[in-house]
Amino acid sequence: MTEALKISASEATPGDKAEFPGMVTEDGKPWHYLDSAATAQKPQIVLDSMAWALGEGYATVHRGVYSRSARMTMGYEAARRRVAAFISASQDELIFTRGATEAINLVAYSYPKKGRVLLSQLEHHSNIVPWQLAGWQVDVCPLTEDGRIDLDAAEKMLTPEHEMVAFAHVSNVLGSVLDAPRAADLAHSVGAKLLLDGCQAAPRLPVYVDEIGCDFYAMSAHKMYGPTGVGALWGRKALLEEMPPWQGGGSMIDKVTFAETTYAPPPQRFEAGTPAIAEAYAFAEACDFIDQIGRETIEAHERALVRQLREELGRIQGVRLFGPEDALGIVSFELPGVHPHDLGTILDEENVAIRAGHHCCQPLMDHLGVPGTARASFGVYSDESDIAALMRGIDRTLKIFA
Repeated sequence: MTEALKISASEATPGDKAEFPGMVTEDGKPWHYLDSAATAQKPQIVLDSMAWALGEGYATVHRGVYSRSARMTMGYEAARRRVAAFISASQDELIFTRGATEAINLVAYSYPKKGRVLLSQLEHHSNIVPWQLAGWQVDVCPLTEDGRIDLDAAEKMLTPEHEMVAFAHVSNVLGSVLDAPRAADLAHSVGAKLLLDGCQAAPRLPVYVDEIGCDFYAMSAHKMYGPTGVGALWGRKALLEEMPPWQGGGSMIDKVTFAETTYAPPPQRFEAGTPAIAEAYAFAEACDFIDQIGRETIEAHERALVRQLREELGRIQGVRLFGPEDALGIVSFELPGVHPHDLGTILDEENVAIRAGHHCCQPLMDHLGVPGTARASFGVYSDESDIAALMRGIDRTLKIFA
C-alpha cells in the first residue's frame, strides 16, 4: 500500500506520540489519552493516506473503465490483500465491512444453520444483540474468578446442538486473553464453528487465523489506528460460499433480472453498494504501521504499562481491580466512594481521558456487581507519563471525595 500511495513508511516506536497529531489539547498541552480500547488515535501516515485517496487519487472502484478508476480498483484490492495478510489469510476470504459489529451481524444473519450459540459473560453488546435479533438461541459461558472465559465450563456446556461459539479474543473491559486455539478445538469437537471478536486483539497481538483454528474473525479498523466506518470479516472460504448475501444492491451480483438474481462469489457477495474506498486504503496503511513496530513489541509494551498501573492502583486502600494480573492493554477499576463518571470528569480537567461506564458490556457489569467501571486502555503512543498523570488525577479525586 505504501508504494501505491507514495507515502513514506512510519518511523514510530512504542511511546512515540510525535506520529499522532491528536495527542495534544487544543491549547497545545499534552493530552493523556487512555481510551484506546474505545478507539485509537491515528498516525499521520494514516491521515495522509486518507487525504490522498479522497483527493488526487479519488475515483470509484470496480465500475469505471477510465485509468484512475482502474488504479483505485487495483489499490482497493491491494488493501484487501494487505488486511488479509495482517491475519495470515487469503484475500478471497476477507470481506470489507463497516466494522466488527457489521461483521458479526453478517455471520449471525447469513450463516445457514441457525441454532444454539455459546457466548460468554464478558461479551460486548455487538457480540450479543446480533445473535438475539437473528433468532439464535443463546447460551452463556461463565468466567473464571480472575475474569477469563471459563473453557472448562464451555467444554461441559457444548453439545451437538451448538452451531456457533462466539467469543471475544481479548475482553474490552477486563483485558483477559482467550486461549483461542483451545476454544476452536472445543467448538469443533461438537461440530460448531468459532467466531472471534478480534477488536481488542488485532491491534496488540499477533493473529494467525489458521494457527488459531477459528472459522470467522471480526476486526474494526478504528481500533487499529485506522479510520472509522470500515472493518473486516475473515471467514473460511467453504463457509462463505455456503452463506447467502444479507444485503442486496450493486457490486454483489452476477446477473439481475426481475424474475431472478444470481450473486457474485465471496467476498464480493457480501459487499453491496459503493464501498468505503478511502477508508480501506487507510486500513491497509494502519496494518503497515502496526507491523512496522511489530505486534510482539506492542504486546510487550502494553503489558508492561498494565503491570505498572495495576501496581500503582493496588496501593490505594479500598480500590477494586477487575480482570487478571496479566491483562493485555486494559485496566478496569473502581475507586472507593467515587462513581466512575465523577472520576472521568475530574480527570478530564487534568487532560487525562479514560472511559467510564458499562463499556457496552451490561451483562458483565451485572456479573461484577457494579453499575460501571473506570477503564484505562493503552496504545502504542502510551507511556509512563500517562500513568503519572492518571495517578495525579486520581489522587486529586480522592481528596475531593474524602
